[in-house]
Amino acid sequence: MVLIPVIGKLVSKRVVLASASPRRQEILTNVGLRFEVVPSWFKETLEKSSFATPYEYAIETAKQKALEVANRMHLKHLRTPDIVIGADTVVTVEKQILEKPVDKQDAYEMLSRLSGKEHSVFTGVAIVHCSSKDDCLETEVTDFYEETKVKFAELSEELLWEYIHSGEPMDKAGGYGIQALGGMLVEYVHGDFLNVVGFPLNHFCKKLAELYYPPPKHTIHHTKNDSIPSVETFENLSDGESDSSDPMHHKNANKLDRSGTPLSGAVQTLVNSCSTETSCMVTVENQSGVMEYSAKFPSKIVELMDGFRASKALFVASKLKVFDLLKDKCILKAVVVADKVEASVHGTERLLDACASLGLLDKTHQGYSNTDLANKYLVSDGEYSLHGYIIHSNDRLWHLFTHLEAAVKEGTMQTHQAFGKETEDLFQRNRASEEISIIGPAVTERDKLLSNTELFFNLGKDSCYHSVEAKQRFMTAMHSIAKLTARDVATAFDLSQFRSACDLGGCTGVLAHELVQNYPNLNITVFDLPEVIANVSCFQPSGKHITPVTFTAGDFFKDNLPEADLYILSLILHHWNDEKIHILLSKISAICKPGSALLVAEMVLDEEKTYPPTAVLQSLSMTEGKQRSGSEYKQLLEKYGFTNVQIKITGNILDAILGFRKTSAH
Repeated sequence: MVLIPVIGKLVSKRVVLASASPRRQEILTNVGLRFEVVPSWFKETLEKSSFATPYEYAIETAKQKALEVANRMHLKHLRTPDIVIGADTVVTVEKQILEKPVDKQDAYEMLSRLSGKEHSVFTGVAIVHCSSKDDCLETEVTDFYEETKVKFAELSEELLWEYIHSGEPMDKAGGYGIQALGGMLVEYVHGDFLNVVGFPLNHFCKKLAELYYPPPKHTIHHTKNDSIPSVETFENLSDGESDSSDPMHHKNANKLDRSGTPLSGAVQTLVNSCSTETSCMVTVENQSGVMEYSAKFPSKIVELMDGFRASKALFVASKLKVFDLLKDKCILKAVVVADKVEASVHGTERLLDACASLGLLDKTHQGYSNTDLANKYLVSDGEYSLHGYIIHSNDRLWHLFTHLEAAVKEGTMQTHQAFGKETEDLFQRNRASEEISIIGPAVTERDKLLSNTELFFNLGKDSCYHSVEAKQRFMTAMHSIAKLTARDVATAFDLSQFRSACDLGGCTGVLAHELVQNYPNLNITVFDLPEVIANVSCFQPSGKHITPVTFTAGDFFKDNLPEADLYILSLILHHWNDEKIHILLSKISAICKPGSALLVAEMVLDEEKTYPPTAVLQSLSMTEGKQRSGSEYKQLLEKYGFTNVQIKITGNILDAILGFRKTSAH
């Protein structure tokens, strides 16, 4: 049964899994699906007695999970997904749904009921296709369920309690996990094993095939075997039968082996399926009919190798303002675009094709046009445009990371290598200035130039930033990132108890305005360097109903801080070394009254410090500061007298940390 080509249909789409289950993530990752995880906030409080069957309850729960994520991403994250997958697995015995056990005694009673009996595991799955029309979310839901019969052996008291004491039953529906220790309890499984693990992969792929490859009736064959019910298979399914208008059509048709010979259909299917390297070797049949070992195609590594090409294509298209030309549903041929951007037709056509392959442009016989993604984020004057940050990445960060090898060897930023000797001389003068500073914080001219707002980019200012135009470009970059993250930071916690706030290093005031929108009674001050405050006017929102935000010039290392109930540090702490952080947090702690709070917005690493990749990769710019895990931020705030520290992983670029000032500092 050839199902893998169906996964290829989703490569160019933003696919979201509305589940935090590591088991579901692993199942979908192993089949080659690329997706992001946004756990659903839907409270599973549906009244079970109102559903005629357990599977109807599972389907409805899965649907509500997926729809909640789709709506939240569209309205709150301003990132409309293409597809959201929701799933809910329930265990039933004698038509009663067994939840996750609340304690060990509950687990014992559940497992005792299952002992020696056959029970059913139902998984409801919802596939929600999303689109945005006039800023309204439109959804189309396809749902299904899978049932698997599981028979437990007769379980002794000793085995039951040994399993319960392992801790495994406590977060599992029905009190067991078949893929781990719980497997020793199972006598047989009748149906899809992965359905019991948490996701019916086979049925999911068949459902995708129905959606993307509606088969002619003569290709549907009914088959039956002893272990699963009658199912439909699409044995003749191939890309040759797919919709030729689909952008993924023929995507892999011309892949060659090392000798330049087109790959056979069977081997091609293997190549398409190998997007994870869980196993490095596969068995294939050669032309002589002999089975031999062959290396899997390392698509993950190739994707990483090609990443710089994709980035540069996006940067160049943005710099030439290609997406501006194609906004408002404009469709242009390559020759017209080339004329408008003053570039060669040959080169422009290749760039447009590259953007189409990356899902940024649509290509038809009429010409090229923006995708919804490009219209929202890549058009330079869009409300949520990332154009400024993209240009900054092209002009600044790209050059820094070109010298990554030297940065790793030396453990220092490579600004002088990237931007020339004039910058190096400037830094030498600043270091000399810092060395002669004796009294008070060692704040040099370089520190002044290191605008509080630049910290997200992990980049020191240099002579290239001295012009007004350059400062404006930089602030535009910061402004575009803030527009993307402000809403999630502002709504991460309930801040209604505070009456005044001070955003230290708040740049153009995007977060401040977002906070005022959510908390109209909040008086907020943005405190940033004089050269920043002098240039904020052109970034302010227009309209008579906009609540004003106060902008105050100052240096948070040297000057007195404005009094407030809530202090905010967004993208500040990760940049500075321990000495500078001590100065800053000591000042905030000293001015805070009991009950006041500190809100920190940063990218929070997991405890292994390998996720999210954005934060890990940014650390390679070798600033004097560092990225931190949640526990490290908690310890840092507690060190300066902030207690009841809460951490909210938002799913956006920035996460939020909130700590309350206790009576006395340490």
